[in-house]
Amino acid sequence: MYNKLAKKLKATQKLKGRISFMIDLRSDTITKPTPEMLEVMMKAEVGDDVFGEDPTVNAFQQRMADYFGFDAGVFVPSGTMSNQLGVKVLTNPGDEVLIDEAGHIFNYETAASSVLSGVMLNTLKGNNGKLSVDLLKHKKRGAYNWEPNTRVISLENTTNKGGGVCYSRDELLSIKDFANDEGLSVHMDGARIWNAITKTGIEPEFFGSISDTMSICFSKGLGAPIGSMLLGSHELIRKAFRFRKMWGGGMRQVGILVAAANYAFDHHYPLLEKDHQRAQQFGEAISENPRFSIDLGKLETNIVMFETLDTDAVSVLQELENKGIRMIPFGPTTIRATFHFQLMDSEIDQLIETVRNI
Repeated sequence: MYNKLAKKLKATQKLKGRISFMIDLRSDTITKPTPEMLEVMMKAEVGDDVFGEDPTVNAFQQRMADYFGFDAGVFVPSGTMSNQLGVKVLTNPGDEVLIDEAGHIFNYETAASSVLSGVMLNTLKGNNGKLSVDLLKHKKRGAYNWEPNTRVISLENTTNKGGGVCYSRDELLSIKDFANDEGLSVHMDGARIWNAITKTGIEPEFFGSISDTMSICFSKGLGAPIGSMLLGSHELIRKAFRFRKMWGGGMRQVGILVAAANYAFDHHYPLLEKDHQRAQQFGEAISENPRFSIDLGKLETNIVMFETLDTDAVSVLQELENKGIRMIPFGPTTIRATFHFQLMDSEIDQLIETVRNI
């Protein structure tokens, strides 16, 4: 199924009349809709979603809420919007959110929490992007008038800058117990929760029991072209719908996009295990080249982070680009490669041979 999908896609992609053979590992967001997905999108039953009348959207929002053990969901254009809606509905201006210093909300959402919600992000140095109860102890503030009120613990699963690692069930339970004891809410940035579930085997509905809100993304890993969702209680999602409209996220016949997300959930979710296997193969090849350094013990899902030892990351990336391979820098000497289902076996073979010998 993997190669069949990849070949069919490549047969339809043209660039100035030529097929592009670039092996693109910059992100799992670079995938394009398959012919089957496009057909489903064209046939979607739609209505005006701002009026709450798009049947495809309504059904899928409830499907995802039920799947993850929440009451309701709201479909939005991007993961940044779903994360920011989570922060908004859980806080008041002047509040504080505890987050790992590697967190996506802190690093890649253009200070949106301070602009849109008027809250402060208090960053903690965790372990590969993960927080723990030991780190969170004694961090709650608000006893004095000169302190912000700590309201939310924000977690990311899997971690992006942390290299795709996952929280275990016990880690999440301990953080939720701590949050309950301290009167704090938990927001889960689950952009790649699909990869976390694939790796850990944790049942999806568990996440509804340990987080008050959760952001999920359909364009990362699953291969939908657009779309994320915020999940939460009926009350929180009612508030989120209002802010979505305020922020320009209310769309009309959006069932066309939701149909793609629904198709991706049904057909591409099972392919994530192979993404993880290919990432492991690649990591092992990296470890065989003395120009690079990698901790294979931290390689859990589809993201591979490694260090360059003899030059900077940009120089190595240019060498790889010249050989038809794209990745991205994640620091002066850090490179990230992200695996996705639209890679062919022959491309993986070429990739591994190249990084072994470059």
